[in-house]
Amino acid sequence: MLPSSVSVLVALGANGFVSAHPTTLHAQMKKALWYLLAGTRGGANRARLIRLLDDRPRNANQLAEELDVDYNTVRHHLDTLLEHDVVETGGDDYGQLYFLTDRFEHHREAFEEITEHV
Repeated sequence: MLPSSVSVLVALGANGFVSAHPTTLHAQMKKALWYLLAGTRGGANRARLIRLLDDRPRNANQLAEELDVDYNTVRHHLDTLLEHDVVETGGDDYGQLYFLTDRFEHHREAFEEITEHV
């Protein structure tokens, strides 16, 4: 969950649907990445997890083994990254693979900037 100070500005589009301004969405994802990677204790492991998923999709067990971190800890980080639209899942529950989202890919530069400071 994002800190309460993060908000999204929305506007009613021509099609009648609510849409967020692209600049606001960029700022929102950048704030979320700062929070996830620098503002919490698990940030370093989340960054390592993202780097592994950047290489190729993996399931939670593979990530736990490669990171040398407890499986439940990895699941916690994955759930947090799912909530913030950094990762998405594919496949069935058993051995479910995790992928980086397109939204994250559009903000990769912010990820690189943040991880330089962490």
